Amino acid sequence: MMDKIVVLDFGSQYSHLICRRIRDFSVYAELLPFDTSLENIKKLNPKGIIFSGGPSSVYDSNAPVPDGKIFQLNVPILGICYGHQIIVNNFGGKVKRANKEYGSSVLTIDNNSDILNGIGDSVRAWMSHGDEAENVPEDFEIIGHTESSRSAAIANKQKTVFGIQFHPEVVHTEKGTEILKNFVLDVCYANPDWTMEKFVENAVENISKVEGNVLCGVSGGIDSTVTALLIHKAIGNRLKCVFVDNGLLRLNEAEEIENMFKNNFEVDFTKIDGQEQFLSKLNGVIDPEEKRKIVGKEFGNIFTKFSKENGQFTWLAQGTLYPDVIESGVSKGPASVIKTHHNVGGLPELHLKVLEPLRDLYKDEVRKVAKIIGIPQDLIMRHPFPGPGLAVRIIGEVTKNKLDITRLASKIVEEELQHADLYDKVWQAYAAIGDDKAVGVVGDERKYGNIVMIRIVDSIDAMTADWTRLPNELIEKISNRITNEIDDVTWVSYVVSSKPPATIEPQ
Repeated sequence: MMDKIVVLDFGSQYSHLICRRIRDFSVYAELLPFDTSLENIKKLNPKGIIFSGGPSSVYDSNAPVPDGKIFQLNVPILGICYGHQIIVNNFGGKVKRANKEYGSSVLTIDNNSDILNGIGDSVRAWMSHGDEAENVPEDFEIIGHTESSRSAAIANKQKTVFGIQFHPEVVHTEKGTEILKNFVLDVCYANPDWTMEKFVENAVENISKVEGNVLCGVSGGIDSTVTALLIHKAIGNRLKCVFVDNGLLRLNEAEEIENMFKNNFEVDFTKIDGQEQFLSKLNGVIDPEEKRKIVGKEFGNIFTKFSKENGQFTWLAQGTLYPDVIESGVSKGPASVIKTHHNVGGLPELHLKVLEPLRDLYKDEVRKVAKIIGIPQDLIMRHPFPGPGLAVRIIGEVTKNKLDITRLASKIVEEELQHADLYDKVWQAYAAIGDDKAVGVVGDERKYGNIVMIRIVDSIDAMTADWTRLPNELIEKISNRITNEIDDVTWVSYVVSSKPPATIEPQ
């Protein structure tokens, strides 16, 4: 059995990043709701437990707190921000409201052993809090401080309980990764035995035990493709793959996906043309949530019909990833729901058992799996594409003209990134369009045309993302091509909002 670190989620926007950083050490980390029972935590037999940050105050009557007996497990515990305050409060210290501290502060190291080993005399640490420890509990020592936070890092080395007021999981904290690594490897003594090779081996073994036939919806993206190939590796011809052309795909994408599956993979593959069905239902619909629901419902209708006409199926396979679970609110933590249409919650009931072999993986881990099972490199590095397709890249009603513009403009973006050898270096790149228009000058004439928005972001797992700083000359080239090659476009804008506060897709 592999070693595990449990991360209890108290509602921080950074909770998932803690897990992500730990997995980089080849140690499995799992995000659980803060109120997970002691019994269920014990079943996981964690080597260590981390309390995330959160928006609450420990002195509030309804403050989220873990089971108090968790401190009796004799398992190393690290509290981050709000988690730090939970530890202070639990062991008899005092937490008070303080001046809000948001941003970078200099953390001075008072004791460079254990979690702060090898960090140096001082580092810049990212703060995001409005409370602080006024009194440190007995038997705890201060191991780090900032100018405004006297007890920014504390430790009870006998109990192996640590609290830090700052966020080591964010890139803004210098040597934050080293701090987490110290806790996981040197305090918890977790073995780095979480590898994608072992994941593939275990996944195939577990899937081979399922009984009955499996229906898998494939989109051509890396998630559903890896899902299909893992299942096929385990159960062979008991798997049937269905690809639906919903009319919301990128330029020439339907043909490319069909050719890719038929030329590279030995799976039972069926293509269904659902363009008219989807687009007719979306006609006149403006609300983004309604569009997502319609797309999910129509996918469900098509899969239901296919399953009835093509034999008995026991399972519906989906390419659900760990961030999908978290953002869809299925993790049951206090974090806000970001996605309403996704595999984990957006499809109607098909009366089939759900098979989600990638449910515990992040996107970059899926790409490692893809390489192990022999998926071509160009597919591995293919940019993610949303389940509802271009419906969420078109603001307002989905029309033929908007679809045409979005497809052509997105193709131009991709081509120029490829020419600049940047396509594989960014996470996602596309063009979006809304209903706003702007005046332009074409030749000697004034023209009222569409505004195209270019969105290019860098990310690791899509949970957070930063807008890509492209060379100005490249942005100019993309803009010129779009306005010259697409008649109805007069303006091109470049989106410079990161996630958070924005999302990667506009709707």
